Amino acid sequence: MSKQSLRIAIAGNPNSGKTSLFNALTGAHHKVGNYPGVTVEKLEGVISRNGRQYHLIDLPGIYGLTAYSIDEVVARDFILDEKPDIIVDVLDSTNLERNLYLCLQFQELGVPVAGALNMTDEAEAKGIRINEKTLSASLGIPMVKTVGSKGRGVDELLDCVDALNDAGLRETAARETAHTVTYGAEIESKLEGLQAMIRSDAAFTKKYPERWLAVKLLEKDSDAYKRLKEHERAQEIEAFAREAVFWLDKHYGKDAEIVVSEQRYGYIRGAIQESLQIIKTPDFSLTEAIDRVIMNRFLALPLFALVLWLLFQLTFAIGQYPMDWLEGFFTFLSGVLNNAMPDALFRSLLVDGVIGGVGGVLSFVPLIVILFCLLSILEDVGYMARAAFASDKLLHAFGLHGQSVFPMMLGFGCSVPAVMAARALKSQRDRILTILITPLMSCGAKLPVHVLLAAAFFPKNAANMVILLYACGVALSLLSAFVLRKTVLRGEPTPFVMELPPYRAPTVRGVLWHVWEKTSRYIKKAGTIILAASVLVWIITTFPMYEPSPEEERAFAATYLESNPGADEEAVAAYVAVSGEQLAVEHSFAGRIGHFIAPVFKPMGFDWKLATASVIGIVAKEVIVSTLGILYRVGSEESEESEGLRAAITGDPHMTPLIAFVFMLFTLVVPPCLAALATIKAELGWKWLGFEYAFLLLLGGVLSVIIYQVGLLLA
Repeated sequence: MSKQSLRIAIAGNPNSGKTSLFNALTGAHHKVGNYPGVTVEKLEGVISRNGRQYHLIDLPGIYGLTAYSIDEVVARDFILDEKPDIIVDVLDSTNLERNLYLCLQFQELGVPVAGALNMTDEAEAKGIRINEKTLSASLGIPMVKTVGSKGRGVDELLDCVDALNDAGLRETAARETAHTVTYGAEIESKLEGLQAMIRSDAAFTKKYPERWLAVKLLEKDSDAYKRLKEHERAQEIEAFAREAVFWLDKHYGKDAEIVVSEQRYGYIRGAIQESLQIIKTPDFSLTEAIDRVIMNRFLALPLFALVLWLLFQLTFAIGQYPMDWLEGFFTFLSGVLNNAMPDALFRSLLVDGVIGGVGGVLSFVPLIVILFCLLSILEDVGYMARAAFASDKLLHAFGLHGQSVFPMMLGFGCSVPAVMAARALKSQRDRILTILITPLMSCGAKLPVHVLLAAAFFPKNAANMVILLYACGVALSLLSAFVLRKTVLRGEPTPFVMELPPYRAPTVRGVLWHVWEKTSRYIKKAGTIILAASVLVWIITTFPMYEPSPEEERAFAATYLESNPGADEEAVAAYVAVSGEQLAVEHSFAGRIGHFIAPVFKPMGFDWKLATASVIGIVAKEVIVSTLGILYRVGSEESEESEGLRAAITGDPHMTPLIAFVFMLFTLVVPPCLAALATIKAELGWKWLGFEYAFLLLLGGVLSVIIYQVGLLLA
């Protein structure tokens, strides 16, 4: 019986164009979530076609179903436990032999499989011709040619899914399973015995395909043995399996897992030989030509550093103009509301709390958009994989795995996906170490703080100052990794093995999708967490309300006239009003809290305003900017003609370039936002979260005190 609602798993090897095909299938109709029990991001999309509904789930890219990394665990568990109706296996047509290895494992699961021969345009450009009909007949799996980045073959692929559904999913699965690999007489004899014993528990075989489990037991898959414990004859089957493995090892003179793998590849080569034709071998390879320079052992790291420097220079050069426009717009909006609304608490909440807080954060959206866009282009082109290889030796010197560079680079955008990206590391020790140092990277949430203070106190070298902070984050992460590897996480990093994808031109659609996905999160945070925090900050900076006494106002006026003799009454009145507001803030709950905790921050050079902003920044680093905007009353009527928060901060006699730099460094190092901390807890548990929080807080505090005190001595 065909179904009107299908759950379809989109699976495949990394770099097979899986996500591009998923995007082509779903368009804008997808959402981001986490797999149950783990913080591994998943994409889901629902589309309707010909009266049917397709619920598509994009699985992490994997090479096989023997799970080593969390990505592989998630993909395998989803298929085994959630039991999708159909698996669409996305295959890289330029490297079909390796990609079909996973496809055959899917086939053994007893779930209907449709193969998407993706990137066929690249294969044809290399002179590779695939006869999809012959390949389909050889493997018993329907194959469809696609180009995910251009949306080609999408309708044909969905037609194939419909055909599988109409033919009856169980019948299709049985027909596919009949085509599975024959592993040779010796292995098959052991598999038959295992399958017969597994089949004796009907309830168990409904959960786990007998053929797949029998093969996995011979491959010594630890997860398969764990699942076997649910069988009523578990001990008997396990004893038989281990005896069979021992016999195969002795018989072949090599590991049984290797023998099974060789048989699969032999089967694949036979199928490919009938269906694949190499028309020509290109004499010139653009990828190899570029890699001779990019991957040169002497040039690779300097080029990587140059690429990052250019990336940030370009970000600030382009982003400065729209950032100034937005800042001017929010200043203008504050002025309009100040003039149009009566002087009341609601106006103060709207102007000082919402616009002064959230508006300050939204002003940095252009920088975030440009940074994410450039990083997305580098990733889609294929340079990021090269960056990992270029950094491998350097990272190894500090005790890190070469693949750690991916989470670290993602940390430039947001710590949450960066922490989750560490799941791809196979060693638990490498994964813990990478997660612990990733928050030291300067994320998009810290960028507004750095740009604000760099532009205010280092206007001629603002971009270079921000780049210096990014470099400090990288340096501190490497040094921290070295120390942690020598102490709490002793051991050598595992070898780094990874394929280099060919260079590809990024698609406009793909880049825009990545940029929108990441930027929308930033904007959503500004409209929810930061808005709530800004309103809270406004409340604690407004209440209890305080009116300066006439004596205090006369003292403000005298102070101003002392330094500005001959000033007119309007200038004196404006100064008195601003000073009165600042005095009111100091008498508020926030002021009292800030003055109470200020002694702790005094060795770093921070006054009560910076101390308050630092503590509130625990929620999210962007809140530091909104908090400073409220504390300095940037949206108030008296400051509407100013240049905004930058001018207010530089006008504060307590603030100096040294204090600004120390505050930026402190913000860089101390524990990340609550969302990142929650992700670390989900990945590593409470013990490592507590360690991480204490480690970063101590490192940030000690480093800030040392730099400030040394700076004072040298001044």
